[in-house]
Amino acid sequence: MRGDTRLLFGPLAALILVFGVIGLGWLVPGYDAARQTVSEIGEMASPMRWPFAALLWAIASCLLMFANGVWHAARTGGHSIVGVVCVVWMAVAVAALGWFAFPHPWHGIFGLSELIAYQAPLVFALAWRHEPRLRPMAAFSILMYVLLLASVAVNLSTLARDSLLWNTIRPFYGLVQRSLFVCFFAWVGGTGWMLWRQDSSRTLQVDSPRMQP
Repeated sequence: MRGDTRLLFGPLAALILVFGVIGLGWLVPGYDAARQTVSEIGEMASPMRWPFAALLWAIASCLLMFANGVWHAARTGGHSIVGVVCVVWMAVAVAALGWFAFPHPWHGIFGLSELIAYQAPLVFALAWRHEPRLRPMAAFSILMYVLLLASVAVNLSTLARDSLLWNTIRPFYGLVQRSLFVCFFAWVGGTGWMLWRQDSSRTLQVDSPRMQP
């Protein structure tokens, strides 16, 4: 099957994130993934600051390639490209987080701005839901958006440090924060794969010789 390989940069971004975060976390002395945030792997004082920045820039590059492939698919199918803008914004935010290492003030600003990118699954679901062959992708996008909203709600408990919820999740906040990235990049990976499969099937149908009567 031949499809737009740019769409496969979505799953690639997810894989790089998972293995990169796990691998670099192991290389930071005393780092506790359950308790500490992902950003602390590459904080200013960390020996993994620049490897972590390189990891984020690689992920940002994959997201841009993925967004380019989705833009082409959206234009071909006559769909809105607003979701593509959300993915591009995530790429910009991720790249900036690599440069402005924690605890730089801009690190928190760009981290919070990822809320814009988290709207991508909803936008995609609304834009592509009327195309029968892509309804499974739309349903998947809705599911991931609901999970993202739940994760965002729990993560926002950091703004209320005296709340019961924050005191409950504080011992394993590292895992709670990771749920945001897991949900978003699971959506990126799954959407990229499904779009690539659909594009491959369409290409195969176009290339197949028609049977003569």
